Amino acid sequence: MVQTIRKGEKQVERYIAFDVETPNARNHRMSAIGVNVVEDGRVTESFGTLVNPETHFDPFNIALTGITPELVRTAPTFPELWEEIGPVLLSGILVAHNATFDLSVLSRCLEHYGIDAPQFVPFVCTVQMGRRCHPEMPNHKLDTLCRGLGIELDHHRADSDSRACAELLLDYQRCGLEIGAYLRTYDLWNGRTARP
Repeated sequence: MVQTIRKGEKQVERYIAFDVETPNARNHRMSAIGVNVVEDGRVTESFGTLVNPETHFDPFNIALTGITPELVRTAPTFPELWEEIGPVLLSGILVAHNATFDLSVLSRCLEHYGIDAPQFVPFVCTVQMGRRCHPEMPNHKLDTLCRGLGIELDHHRADSDSRACAELLLDYQRCGLEIGAYLRTYDLWNGRTARP
């Protein structure tokens, strides 16, 4: 069942599309995060920021994301951001493209900084839904889907990737896809998808 919140007398579905970028191959910290809230068939909130990961950067990640140690030097750390983004991320169904990657980074950040969070969070993956909704696509990478559907994307920029993920979700809803059928649970304490 899809999580809903009450808005007056109306039940409103609330999805939290998010994307993270990482500074190195360990994928245990984030260097950027983007969050877009989808309610009642539209994006109602958007947020994106660089994050100081307090760790080293690999050349590959710098080339991929354009994020350098210099760019994040004065950016907030994950614990500083959590006070603001934590309540938002935990307020609905999490949505991401290749969701288990973004969720694993989130899990590892929470663990590293000793931040309390619920063990289980609901999520859906826009890759899995895209395969069902758009089987005609050559693949279901974020940039391929966005190009095919005319969704604006500045790839590997967390704010743009999370917005594109939100737009994909809205496209799937317009296509009549039953989003609840793709609902899964992620175990943030152990960094893995929970068994049904």
